[in-house]
Order: sequence, then C-alpha cells, then structure tokens
Amino acid sequence: MDTSDQPSSADAPAGTVTMTTPAARKQLEALAEEIFGLTNLSYRMRARAQRGSNVETLTETEYLTLDMLSREDSLTVGEIQKGVGVLPAQMSRIVRSLEDKGGTAYIACNINPDDRRKIDVSLTTEGRKSLASFRAARMASIIDTLSVLNTEERDEFVRLLRKIQKKFTQSLQG
Repeated sequence: MDTSDQPSSADAPAGTVTMTTPAARKQLEALAEEIFGLTNLSYRMRARAQRGSNVETLTETEYLTLDMLSREDSLTVGEIQKGVGVLPAQMSRIVRSLEDKGGTAYIACNINPDDRRKIDVSLTTEGRKSLASFRAARMASIIDTLSVLNTEERDEFVRLLRKIQKKFTQSLQG
C-alpha cells in the first residue's frame, strides 16, 4: 500500500496532523470545507425546523449538560464543566439557564453535603422530558437526511463514522 499521501503524525503534538505531501494536505482541506459547509447547512435546517415547533430550544452546551446528567443521578458543577468542556463562567450561565428555562426547572441544584463548596446538580422530570423531546427531534432530522443513502452507502458511512469517532474518543482521552 502506498502511504505517500497518508498523514504522518509521529512527531506532531496531540491533535495535530503533519502531511507528507501538499496533495494530501489539499485533499484534507477540501474535505474539511465540505464538512464545514454541511455543518452550516445542518445548523440552518435545525434553526428553521425549530421556528414554529413546540420542541424546546436548547443550546448545544445546554443539551450536553442535560445529556451528561441523564447518565448520572447527580454531578457537581465542576464535573459537568469538565465534561462539557467550557469555562467555569460559561458553566455558571448554563446552570442558571437550565434552572429556569422558559419558567421551568430542567435541573435542580443543591449544596453538596460532603463538601459545602461544591454544588450537586441533578436532572428534573421536566429536564428529562425536554431532553427526550429535543433528542427525538434531532434523531428524526438525521434519519430523514440519511434516507438518501442506499444500504451499501449507509454501511460505508457507518464504517467511516466509527473510524472518525474512534479518533475523537482517543483525542478526548489523551
């Protein structure tokens, strides 16, 4: 197998890729532009679908916060902040927003009984409902989008997604 156009990252810092050829770099940049454009279209479609919809609008970081809390009974603000990957001040705004989202509490905050400097956060019943509704709407949109692929294309797409997901997972762990 010819690897002259393959990335070489042996000496590169984590999260970076060094290209061995200009052609490989140009190809990756073109692919990145395609993905970036697709992402922008996806955001626009989502915004359009949310207008006039009864599905609660959540920001990406609010969604990630609720999703993390759905997997645990309770997490500290600091644990959520690290998991979501935002700055402490941003996490404070997210928590305040989810404590009163359109007049409804999606999360409950309590002082940690073992360490009074920490705040424990848990998902409320309304938060679970909103998360489920938001997720269902996103899944329906993704299913509709993927319906243009035939069975073989879907299989190949899944294979490629898993490869990319593995890279993301390794980057987050490293």
